[in-house]
Amino acid sequence: MTNPKIIVQQFDMVTAHSQMTLGVTASGHLVCLYLGARLSSQPSFQHLLTDLTHVSYLTDTDGIHDFRLEQLPIAYPAFGYPDLREPAVVVADETGSRITDLRFEHRTALARKPAISGLPSAQADEATKSWAYSLRDQALGLTVTLIISADVDHDVFTQHVVYTNKGPHALTIERAFSFNWDFLSDQYTMLDLTGAWSRETHLQMVPLHQGTQGVDSKRGASGHGQNPFIALAVPGTNWQQGQVIGVNLVYSGNFTAQATVDMHQNTRLQIGLNPFNFSWQLGPHRTFKTPEAVIVAATHGLNELSARYHEFYLDNLMRPAIARMPRPIVINNWEATYFDFDRTKLLALARQAQAVGAEMFVLDDGWFGHRDDDTTSLGDWVPNTTKLGGSLNSLIHAINGIGLHFGLWVEPEMVSLDSDLYRDHPDWIIADRKHQPQLTRSQYVLDLSRPEVQNYLMQTLDDLVSNHPIDYLKWDMNRNITDAYTATLPPRRQGEFEHRYLLGLYRILNTLVTKHPQLLIEGCAGGGGRFDAGMLAYCSTIWTSDDTDAIARLPIQAGTSLLYPAAAMSCHVSAVPNEQVGRSTPLNTRGLVAEQGALGYELDLTQLGDDELDAIKDQIGVYKALRDVLQFGQFTRLPVANPANEWAWSKQVPDCVVVDRVTVLAQPNTVTKRQRLVGLPTNAVYRERNSGRLYAADFLMAVGLPVAQPHHDYAAQRWVLERV
Repeated sequence: MTNPKIIVQQFDMVTAHSQMTLGVTASGHLVCLYLGARLSSQPSFQHLLTDLTHVSYLTDTDGIHDFRLEQLPIAYPAFGYPDLREPAVVVADETGSRITDLRFEHRTALARKPAISGLPSAQADEATKSWAYSLRDQALGLTVTLIISADVDHDVFTQHVVYTNKGPHALTIERAFSFNWDFLSDQYTMLDLTGAWSRETHLQMVPLHQGTQGVDSKRGASGHGQNPFIALAVPGTNWQQGQVIGVNLVYSGNFTAQATVDMHQNTRLQIGLNPFNFSWQLGPHRTFKTPEAVIVAATHGLNELSARYHEFYLDNLMRPAIARMPRPIVINNWEATYFDFDRTKLLALARQAQAVGAEMFVLDDGWFGHRDDDTTSLGDWVPNTTKLGGSLNSLIHAINGIGLHFGLWVEPEMVSLDSDLYRDHPDWIIADRKHQPQLTRSQYVLDLSRPEVQNYLMQTLDDLVSNHPIDYLKWDMNRNITDAYTATLPPRRQGEFEHRYLLGLYRILNTLVTKHPQLLIEGCAGGGGRFDAGMLAYCSTIWTSDDTDAIARLPIQAGTSLLYPAAAMSCHVSAVPNEQVGRSTPLNTRGLVAEQGALGYELDLTQLGDDELDAIKDQIGVYKALRDVLQFGQFTRLPVANPANEWAWSKQVPDCVVVDRVTVLAQPNTVTKRQRLVGLPTNAVYRERNSGRLYAADFLMAVGLPVAQPHHDYAAQRWVLERV
C-alpha cells in the first residue's frame, strides 16, 4: 500500500526571491511544504512527511495505522476529523455536526488575480501569477478554494479563501481564516504590533511557547490595542538581519492573528476574521469570500520585510490616482481652536499657515449643525453658517484665495443623541430591542449593515464633496461598536452583523472614491484605531496616533511603518508642552519626527513668535525640497548602540539619502559616536550637504557619520547625502 504521507503532487510558487510550496499527499490532503527564501535547486519534497517520527496518543486517520493527520502540516485544516489542533475552518451542517473533511480536488492556473467582491484587495500587475486550489468535502457538498497569488516583482504572496455550498442544505460558517501555515518547528520569535489609545503599534517580539499566542480585536475595528499582523522570525532577527515571515490582513474589523505551538513542537500560523461572535449562513449555491492576507518572506531582517510591504501597498493596494501623489503639508485647526472658532479665527490661521508654506487647510470638528461641543449634531452634516460667517462655499473660496486647498472633518459612521438624524431615524443605530443602548461621547454608531443607511451616507458625502470645492476629507471614528445587533437580520444570522458592517463601510468608501478619484481621505479612529491595510485601500493617509509628542511618536511610527508606507502616516507638529504627555521637545525634533511621514501642523500658528514662525517656514521649505525622498524613499531603520535611548533611520532614493537621528536623554562626557548606514549601493560616493565632505558608501556602512554631542534632551540631527 502506498504510504499516505508521501507527496504525490508538488506545487512550487515563486517570486524573485521567495517561495511557497504546497503538496498533496497520497491521502488527498493539501499540505504546507516550504515557505521562505527561493530555493535555487527546486528540490523534491516527496519524502518530507514520511520522515516524520512516530508520536503517541494521536488518532489514526482513514483507518490507517500510524497515519495521523494531527502530525501533518495541513494547508487549510478543519477540526476533529481527526485533527484536534486549531482549525482554519469550522462549518456546521443542518444537523449541527461540525465534522469537515477537505480533500484536494485540483489546482487551476488563473488568467488574472480575481478581485474580492465587496472587500478591498490588492490589484495584480503583469508579473502576478494566480492559482486556485480546490478542496472539497463530498458529504457536505462544500468546496473551499484557496486563491493564492505570487507577485514576482514585489516578492509578495496573497491569499484569500472562497467557500461554495454546492449541496442541498444551508451551511453555517463559524470560522473562516484567510491564511494558515504549518511549520515543523517551534524555534521562532513572534512579532506583533500592540498598544492602546495614544500609544499604538509598539513592536513586540516574544519567543514562542507551547500553546496559542497572538492578538485579536473584538471591537468592530482593527483597534488601538493591536494591528491585524503577525510574523514569525528566527531568533536573533532585527531590523538589519534574520529570516522573517509576516502576514498582514487587508481588513478593518474584528480579526484574529495567532501562532499555536502544539505538544510536538510544531507551529501553526493563522490570520483571518475573528471567530468570536461570527457566523455566516451559506445557502445552497452561495459563496462566501474571506478578506485577503498579504504574506512576505524576508531573509534580511525587518527592513527588507518593511520595504516589500511598502512598495506592494503603494503599487498594488492604494488607489492609483493618489498612491504616489506628493502628500500636501496640512494645517489642521483642531488643537489650535477646538470647537471655539469663527471665520475670523480660521482665516487668520489660514493666512499664517500659507505664510510659512502650508498647502492644505483642514477644518476639523465643529463646522456643522449646532456643534459647539461633542454632545450634539453628528449626523446633521449641514454647515453652521452663523459660526462659519456665511456659507461653507464662501469660507472655502476665501481660504483658496489665501493660497490653500481645503479639507473637512467628518465622522459619517456616528450619530449624536441630540441630532435631527437620530430624531428622524432612531432605528438606524446599533442596538438590540431589550437593552438601553450604550452612549459614548454622546454618540451612537450607525448600523452600516443596513442598505438604507449606506445609501443615506453615500448621498450625503457625495453631496458634500460635489457641492463644495473640497480636496480632502478627514474621516474619523471616535468610538468602537458595542451592543452588536441589527434588527435587519433574523436570530440565526446575527453572527453576520459585524462583518456586514465592514462590507457597508467599504461600499460607502468605494462609491465615494470611485466618483471622486482625486479626493484625498485621511483615515482616523481616535488616532490609530483603524490604521490597517483595509482602510489604506481608500485613504491617502491615516492619522497615526492622537499622541503627537515627538518622543512618544518614535515607537508608534516605527511600528506603524513596519507595514505601512511613510506617505500614508499622517504626522503633525503640535504645541508644547504636549497635550497628551505634558512634555516639551524642541521644534527641530518635533519637525524631524513628523517628517518621517506626511508632514502637518496642529497648533495655533497665530500665537507663535517670529523666531518660531521662521523656523517652521525653514522646516517646511526643507521638507518640500526633500519631499520625494521623505515620503517615498526606501525607509531603513539604522543600528544604534542603545535602542532604548537612540533612534535612527534613513530614507533613500538613487541620488539622495536623508539620515535622521534622535537621542532621547543626553549624557555628559561621552566619546564621539558614529551613525552607521545600511543598504547603500557599495560603489556609490556621497557628499554630505552641511559639511561638504565626501563619503564612500562602504565607509558609511562600516564606520558611519559623526554624531554631534547632544547638549540637551530630545536632540535631533539630520544629514543629507547627495550622490556624486
